[in-house]
Amino acid sequence: MTTENHVKKKLAEGKLAVGLTLRIAPSVEMTFVARQAGFDWLFLDMEHGSMAVHHVGQLSIAGAAAGLTPIARVTHQDVATACRLLDAGAHGLIFPHVDTADEARAAAEACRFAPAGKRSFGGVPPSLGFAPLSPAEVTKRSNELVFLVVMIETEKAVANVDAIAAVPGIDCLLIGSNDLTLDMGIPGDYGHAKVVAAYEALIGACKRHRKVPGMGGIYDTVHAKRYVQMGARFLLGGSDLALISAAAKARADFFATLL
Repeated sequence: MTTENHVKKKLAEGKLAVGLTLRIAPSVEMTFVARQAGFDWLFLDMEHGSMAVHHVGQLSIAGAAAGLTPIARVTHQDVATACRLLDAGAHGLIFPHVDTADEARAAAEACRFAPAGKRSFGGVPPSLGFAPLSPAEVTKRSNELVFLVVMIETEKAVANVDAIAAVPGIDCLLIGSNDLTLDMGIPGDYGHAKVVAAYEALIGACKRHRKVPGMGGIYDTVHAKRYVQMGARFLLGGSDLALISAAAKARADFFATLL
């Protein structure tokens, strides 16, 4: 079982880190499917769907064994559950709907051990392989391992993006493109000038404060390529539901042509 964060390693090398969302198929077998398909990390989504802490723990252990980085999304500002997910084995966390620096700071402080934060010590987590480590070693290595992401999903968040990016302990700012376009009144219009400006603002803030720019919800060739070329590096690559549905439809359509 790996106890390193592959996402951090790839990003440090200037590469893309692409994740697969598991929402309707939270089985350990899916971690190996994701690995064989070439994904870098698992997006374990507790904001939308019925996934529980137990699912995240089991998928995190299996994902790490498969060579993937397990990263879980909690509901808005649910720092209590976030800490349980880290104790269960997650290597990273995603906090949605972060609109201010204060909200980002609360997330960072809750999920890192002192002196960087206020996370409660619960022993050696599975993310460190249950190795016989001292509390000092556990806290140091856990702080180094954890990858914390905040999602920028409103115009208010875009206006505050520089202050959010300046918060210590936050590793990545990720635009949730669907919720952002909804908030802007232009649902699904990923090429709109306001969306382009939001990506420019986020990527610029990340460069100034040495954070990773992220992109979620955009999968078409034109717009995804545009924002990656602008600097987005931490990417959501699609969900189990969407990919299974697309493949199933293509296969059914194929057989329908045989007679």
